[in-house]
Amino acid sequence: MTKKKTYTALQEEVWDNGICSGCGACVAVCPADALFFPDDPGIMRPVSSGYCKQETDQVPCGACYEVCPRTKPDLANPLGSYKTITGARAVSEISHKQSGGAVTAILVNAFQSGLIDGVITVTEDRWTHKPISILITSSGEMLEHAGSRYNWSVPVLKALKTAVITKKLKRLAIVGTPCVVQAARLMKESSHDLVHPFGTAIRLIFGLFCTESFNYYPLMEDIIRQKHSIPAYRIVKMDVKGKLELTLDDGTVTTIPLKEIESAIRKGCSSCNDFSALQADISAGSVGTPEGWTTLLIRSDEGERFVQNAVKSNALELSAETDLQAMTNLAQKKISK
Repeated sequence: MTKKKTYTALQEEVWDNGICSGCGACVAVCPADALFFPDDPGIMRPVSSGYCKQETDQVPCGACYEVCPRTKPDLANPLGSYKTITGARAVSEISHKQSGGAVTAILVNAFQSGLIDGVITVTEDRWTHKPISILITSSGEMLEHAGSRYNWSVPVLKALKTAVITKKLKRLAIVGTPCVVQAARLMKESSHDLVHPFGTAIRLIFGLFCTESFNYYPLMEDIIRQKHSIPAYRIVKMDVKGKLELTLDDGTVTTIPLKEIESAIRKGCSSCNDFSALQADISAGSVGTPEGWTTLLIRSDEGERFVQNAVKSNALELSAETDLQAMTNLAQKKISK
């Protein structure tokens, strides 16, 4: 294995420049467990313990640099290539679903069909809405953690280490925003000896449409709780549709202009042009379909297999009604920001 760039290059090129996406890929693949994300309101990048197999012991590594999406050329294609675009929704009712529940329906069916043995994604504490990177290993757990998250200030992929190294899972689905998708794709395409086990364990990459994500503390504490006097436990549902919509426990809806929550956007989001998760097997979002439906961009044969399996199992219903222009407009807006 040839000598490669290490965490010191990541620190110089990515962390210190404020472009870290916070995806957690570097934390997952570090063989020394020397990288981690502190749970601190002011830290939005990984921290090193100071030990590195290559820098300290001269043992070739560089796994962390290999999987960082911010070390590769930026993507600037509105919707990218795809095989099919369709509307979709779960046939059965799914609690906490955000739009059509299609992502949950596909993954629940994949568990039940034996296509996957684990899902890496983000869940949240429903009392505080604090995000948590999670490994889900059953269809029942998948249903329990259904729903969209807007506080993606969590290293999603760090749970891969538990899935691959500890639990030895071999058929994983990744669900995340475009930066998470980019990192997962780097893992799948890597020939690096230390990254290869992670890449081969990933069977499906599910991408979520994303204009930007928000840091938990400034959004939930500074803006929503302090400025608007809304405690997190009263929020039943959060949605972004030209503004932040908060559905409260008494059924009322409070809206906050997007301009007001700009200070909570992750700094690293400013370097991302990818709205539609271009490197996913399936991309999904609520833009481009009517209320109660999910838009799916099926990009690969593997993605198509998962969708068709859910349809044949009567877990998923499809609709041809999609608004391509609405998706393109948002994607172009992100590129030109």
